[in-house]
Amino acid sequence: MSIAAPLTLFSGMLMLMTLRVPIWVSMFIPGALGYLWLSGADPLLAALKGITFARFSIYDLSVIPLFLLMGNLATQGGLSAGLFRAAAAFVGHWRGGLAQASILACAAFGSVCGSSVATAATVSQVAMPEMRRYGYDGGFATATLAAGGTLGILIPPSVVLVLYAILTEQNIAKLFAAAMLPGLLAAALYCVAIAIFMRFRPNFGPAEQRMALAQRWRTLAGVLPVLAIFLIVLGGIYGGVFTATEAASVGVLLTAAIGIAARQLTVARAGRALLATAQTTGVIFMIFIGADMLNAALALSQMPAQVAQVIAGADASPLLIVACILVFYIVLGGVMDELSMLLLTLPVVFPAVMQLPLLGLGAEDKGLWFGVLLLTVVNIGLIAPPVGLNVYVVGMDAPDVPIGRTYRFVSIFLAADAVRLALLVAAPALSLWMVRFVQ
Repeated sequence: MSIAAPLTLFSGMLMLMTLRVPIWVSMFIPGALGYLWLSGADPLLAALKGITFARFSIYDLSVIPLFLLMGNLATQGGLSAGLFRAAAAFVGHWRGGLAQASILACAAFGSVCGSSVATAATVSQVAMPEMRRYGYDGGFATATLAAGGTLGILIPPSVVLVLYAILTEQNIAKLFAAAMLPGLLAAALYCVAIAIFMRFRPNFGPAEQRMALAQRWRTLAGVLPVLAIFLIVLGGIYGGVFTATEAASVGVLLTAAIGIAARQLTVARAGRALLATAQTTGVIFMIFIGADMLNAALALSQMPAQVAQVIAGADASPLLIVACILVFYIVLGGVMDELSMLLLTLPVVFPAVMQLPLLGLGAEDKGLWFGVLLLTVVNIGLIAPPVGLNVYVVGMDAPDVPIGRTYRFVSIFLAADAVRLALLVAAPALSLWMVRFVQ
């Protein structure tokens, strides 16, 4: 099969995206027309009849709206405020301490949220006024919160990891375990990057007053609800007490109960959480349909098999091939959202990567390791120009800060991401060490 068919399909998709057609439609229309071109009308009608049921009858998909609802309830329940206050109490008296506190609060909130955008938006509402009050540079503050928001998908539970697990048939619990240490490494490297930057520009992040030790310890009460949810949900998964879907259900109940007990989760806020969950779930599931249609047409063009054959037979180091794939994802992530990107490319890229001899890894370890690498590059795309989604989300809380100025300081965190990605590629043990403790 010639390369004309897949090129035509991708060109049609990109043209529709340029015209701002919804992403699922941009994938579905070229996919349907391509399927008609390559196989005829009757096979297309047969595929359309079964494609929706085949996708949505997968039980594991139920974990996506449940984790989304848990994150939205945490957002509406005000859990982020206590996390930021506790982090600021211990590190806020350092130069750049409030920025580091924002990173730590994002990491903690991400452990019950699973969404990058929700983490960035929620923590910025609490942290931005405090950083402004202490005279932080606006661009540095927004860049910090945009980068910190990416921890929402790096630290489990993560909707992106769930999606990867479903598409590649990996164990969700093991993927969560594999992502835990890299997620904590990301938070640590961001804090180190802030500390190094403060050595050169100390006036960009003034310190706040040191809090009395007794008062610091009292602020830790704000961390306990999130810690309890995290331990019960992920502890239950790792201990074999819950499946991922059951754990997400328990997490929803715990998050709602804590929000109600704190008198933060009102009926109106719970309604907003349910509506946001329904909207996001609808968008994700429609993207599933669009991607499935396009991938079916690409399969008819034999493109996935040809790509796998080319990569497997390439006269190059397997690690170099993986590095090129990651660079491709970084570039693509700058213009495309992470869910659409993974749904579209994984059916092509994943089989090819699994054929490569990589550092003596077995099939399962290779799949888990590659999932963590993809999660890392997806997180880079969320803050990288020209369309770093988190930058625009945080920018809504600081309309007086030009986007260009935020991107100027985002480079600090992109440098930390580059270091982390290099470490994860060179040392798969960073991703696989915790997997051995999962049943």
